[in-house]
Amino acid sequence: MKSGALLVGLGIFLSRIAGLVRERVFAHYFGNSDAGDAFKAALKIPNFLQNLFGEGVLSASFIPVYAELLAKKHDEEAAKVASVIGSLLFLVTSFLVLIGVFATPFLIDVIAPGFTGDKRLLTIELVQILFPGTGFLVMSAWCLGILNSHKKFFLSYVAPVIWNLTIIATLVLWGSKQGQADLAVTISWGLVVGSFLQFFVQLPSALRLGKKLRPSLVTKISGVRMVVRNFIPGVISRGVVQVSAYIDNILASLLPTGAVSALAYAQTLYLLPVSLFGMSISIAELPTMSQASGTDSEIRAYLQDRLNRGLKQIAFLVIPSVVAFIVLGKYIVGAIFQTGEFQKSNTHFVWLVLAGYSVGLLASTLGRLYSSTFYSLKDTRTPLKFAIIRVIFATMMGALFAFYLPQEFGIPAHWGTVGLTLAAGLAGWVEFYFLRAALNEKIGATGLPVRFQGKVWLSAVISASLAVLIGQAPFLKDWHIVLQATLVVSVYGVSYFSLAWLFKIEQAHALINKVLRRLGR
Repeated sequence: MKSGALLVGLGIFLSRIAGLVRERVFAHYFGNSDAGDAFKAALKIPNFLQNLFGEGVLSASFIPVYAELLAKKHDEEAAKVASVIGSLLFLVTSFLVLIGVFATPFLIDVIAPGFTGDKRLLTIELVQILFPGTGFLVMSAWCLGILNSHKKFFLSYVAPVIWNLTIIATLVLWGSKQGQADLAVTISWGLVVGSFLQFFVQLPSALRLGKKLRPSLVTKISGVRMVVRNFIPGVISRGVVQVSAYIDNILASLLPTGAVSALAYAQTLYLLPVSLFGMSISIAELPTMSQASGTDSEIRAYLQDRLNRGLKQIAFLVIPSVVAFIVLGKYIVGAIFQTGEFQKSNTHFVWLVLAGYSVGLLASTLGRLYSSTFYSLKDTRTPLKFAIIRVIFATMMGALFAFYLPQEFGIPAHWGTVGLTLAAGLAGWVEFYFLRAALNEKIGATGLPVRFQGKVWLSAVISASLAVLIGQAPFLKDWHIVLQATLVVSVYGVSYFSLAWLFKIEQAHALINKVLRRLGR
């Protein structure tokens, strides 16, 4: 797990850093403007297709089957399965992209009914530009599935750096030369170019590892039938999750200007620990879990052991992330976004939106590993059921928190955005509870020991309290927000790892000892 998760984490880290730079540059030119709302909303609509047929679904359906064939040395059959799945993805995605371009005006009315006039027209134009780029990203996910199954993790997760750099370059080159509406159109074209480049850099390695990959539509192969059988529940599951995100977007579009952009900015930060710690471990574990062999009891014991170790690794890094976002969020948001059109008032608003998401951060990251364990057992239907429950809960609570409660208590309407993210966070815990209960019935007791959790939470809370005290120092008031954040977050990080060491948390000792050994070289 360690080497695979490390490579995934490193690739994701570089990608996310590039993404943060992209969002900072975007915030500089757009802030929480109408054009910013239009672009963020437009980006979500074709991304529905990417998420529906991309990485998450392929991880649930394609990787377990393909990895198992490789483990059994059935390389020729594995190549046939990969060829057919790639061909089917290309045909289906091409058809949906074409339909999406022509159906965009109707999609906008469904997804962002609160957009009117020039804002609506701009969003339509942007979506029509972005749809083809989404097709390249879906095929990029096919390459990722092949690379991951061969335990080649780094390239596929660092490839999005090229996508981000293309958008950043477009913003820098044209940002000061165009108005916000024209700039939104220009960076949409830049995004399409970046999507193609992300696919192109992975394709040669995927073709080399897959060996005899050829276009094919022979669906009678047993492995293909199994992928398709698991693919459909996976698509529905991802679709349900995406519906939840779009419901949030619909509700946000009915709130005052800036709500859609604020959600997007907060999601950028929220997804950083989800990707670095939740996805990296879950992704690295899936091919290994899928190759488990032995008796039923041996497989259950093997999965139980790997799952419990993975949960501890995730929690050790995600719990301090939760505390940092909630307690120190103003420094983090300010350091990344506070520039140009993005003012201090925007920083405080996005901080609270981020805090709402953070309530469910631990549940979401742990839930990813539970879902990966189900996928390794070729079970995509169980996670689907609980995803539906999550969406229903999030929708009901989101409407309540975003509209009814602010009106009832006389709270300004734009604060309903915080209610949306809080509802999403609580829904994450509902889904996690059901995932854990169902998997425990299959493989035995799993979860985080209470004593371990207590040590980690205590280390994080004490460290955050110290960082807040440092942040109140009078001499810091004249410092730039980036310098303030650097000092405060550094104090928090050093304090957390120091306390974790003193509390004899295994993960802290392993990490610090590894760093010391490398420094000793």
